[in-house]
Amino acid sequence: MRLVCIRAEGRARHAVERADGLHEIAADPGDPQAVAALLQDPAAALPTGRVFDPARVDFLPPVLSPGKIFCVATNFREPTLPDRPAPEYPLLFTRFADTLVGHGQPLRKPDESDRHDFEGELAVVIGKPGFRIARESALAHVAGYSCFNDGSIRDWQKHSTQFTPGKNFFASGSFGPALVTADGIDPAALRLTTRVNGVVMQQIGMDRMIFGIDWLIAYVSAFAPLAPGDVIVTGTPTGFGSSRTPPRFLTPGDVVEVEITGIGTLRNAVAAANVFVM
Repeated sequence: MRLVCIRAEGRARHAVERADGLHEIAADPGDPQAVAALLQDPAAALPTGRVFDPARVDFLPPVLSPGKIFCVATNFREPTLPDRPAPEYPLLFTRFADTLVGHGQPLRKPDESDRHDFEGELAVVIGKPGFRIARESALAHVAGYSCFNDGSIRDWQKHSTQFTPGKNFFASGSFGPALVTADGIDPAALRLTTRVNGVVMQQIGMDRMIFGIDWLIAYVSAFAPLAPGDVIVTGTPTGFGSSRTPPRFLTPGDVVEVEITGIGTLRNAVAAANVFVM
């Protein structure tokens, strides 16, 4: 099942993506209890009978207001970097919900920096709540998977050892287009590709993750209770802009695509800050 969150006729709605359109379901994206119920049992979602044309709606992040977003850095065994030692523990940081836009929506290139970078990643959305989750049962807590662009303002990220400023510029990253439910998905079989203006910048299989999804859920839930709608973003391979020679940062007009086999393609153009109204 492919769950989307859209803005249609002036309000946010959940829908199921099918070949003939977006079928609205009775789950208010602004109601945490309704979202939790949907993520715990997507198959029980009740259709309203309304169908929307994907070309006539705005896509929002598939989870509109996640309570927690945990992101992982340095999480791949890189074929081009065979001698780099694997970390003992992951480097974790957090993002805020308003730093993310949905599929097809513009990424905001801030005036404060010329180092807006891209990072294609796999996002894991929690469906079943849990605290101190055992690794062997961790995947049972997953509602589904989505694409994620961990848009980063590199100079602000490097102001100190803390990543918070550079990872939390308003509308600098994206999430979507759909949440694909976990049934039938083998995360290790997924392959990530990131393109900028059609040129492949990043490409790797999820089977090369150092810290797997089950390990990450167990680790994060050891200190933070996980709730439906929480997101764990699993890391990016090399090839992002600041890892290239010369660096390749984003400018207005660029188009970033994050594609994951079996999940879909998240596509966003970059726009100047002055096009956003606060």
